[in-house]
Amino acid sequence: MVNLELYKVFYTVARCGSLTKAAEELYISQPAVSQAIKQLESQLGTPLFKRMHKGMELTAQGGELVFGDVEKALKLLGGVEDRLEELRGCATGTLRIGASETIFQYLLADKIVEYNRLCPEVKIELISDVSPKIIELMKTDRCDVGFLNLPIAPDEGIVITDSIALLHDVFVAGGEFFPERAGTLSVWDLQKYPLLLMEQNTVARAALDRHAESLGAKLLPAVEIDSWGFMKRLVERGMGIGCIPREYSLNELESGSLVELRVEPAMPARSVAVALPRAAATNFSLRSFLNLFRQ
Repeated sequence: MVNLELYKVFYTVARCGSLTKAAEELYISQPAVSQAIKQLESQLGTPLFKRMHKGMELTAQGGELVFGDVEKALKLLGGVEDRLEELRGCATGTLRIGASETIFQYLLADKIVEYNRLCPEVKIELISDVSPKIIELMKTDRCDVGFLNLPIAPDEGIVITDSIALLHDVFVAGGEFFPERAGTLSVWDLQKYPLLLMEQNTVARAALDRHAESLGAKLLPAVEIDSWGFMKRLVERGMGIGCIPREYSLNELESGSLVELRVEPAMPARSVAVALPRAAATNFSLRSFLNLFRQ
């Protein structure tokens, strides 16, 4: 009799390339994963993996021969379960959502709460990381949907679908730092002041650098920062001028703790978009979540 759980373990180990990572994904112990692989190898009468120093590798005469059929079978069964869920109108399973901490906080929190209310049977996993890492997780089937800061380099492993928000980067000051803030500034004027900018490996910083370079200027940071929240705190205390999406500082701008400076020309708008793994099917649980952004 076919034991589907053994094949699920086999498929997960093959995809992760590691007993430890497979155990984490399956929420079982590493010895249990190892025992399942040994049991399946005994049933099939052939070794499925080579135990390498760097992890687990499929054998040419065993694992590689069956991997494709196992993958197709599991996806077919997943489609059956998905259709049954859709007929019942009740999503189940696990939904793995990837995004940066800022996108979770400012753009996704309300939608996630709403989804949890509508689909309480779905277990939600939140994966907080930068866009390049989220892309890699989607390509290795460790993340179902990613919310990415654009623009990003083209990647054949993912598909960019809907845009869920536009971001307008603006320059802000706080405290008594900038008494001339009522006037209009140019990018060249900004070079005279201490600037608080995001780190170089971020989409936001790359967009700012491209904008400045297109105008023949170069903006050098006095301090590089890795979070918008920390940047706002430093700017509010008069440490310098920050560059931040207006959408992430609405409360501070409304209260007056931050003041938006008039800088011309304005920076082009950026967007946050939905990304899906190209090779994966969109199940009912995921479709139900994405529909919240299309209403």
